[in-house]
Amino acid sequence: MSDQVENFTYRGLIVELAATSRLPTIYPYREQVEVGGLMAYAPDLLDVYRRAAGYVDQILKGTKAGEIPIYLAVKFNLVVNMKAAKAIGLTIPPSLLLRADEVIE
Repeated sequence: MSDQVENFTYRGLIVELAATSRLPTIYPYREQVEVGGLMAYAPDLLDVYRRAAGYVDQILKGTKAGEIPIYLAVKFNLVVNMKAAKAIGLTIPPSLLLRADEVIE
């Protein structure tokens, strides 16, 4: 199993261990913030899926897969969980909250 899959599969346990140790953490998936993690700076998966659909379209139209340029994620979202911050006694600067794409209360 790849590290990314394990990281996602065990996200609840990872978040719980970090919270128990009162560790400020930043995660690669917004789903980890949804289960109680502090924050995530992650690719916008909707944008990634749209690009994937474009790849499929090009292949179905006859373009060889090896001729399609690979694009890295260009749109990222910052998600902050204020409940998690309070639980570990961390104050999130207002400037960071203003830059966040989503703040979970």
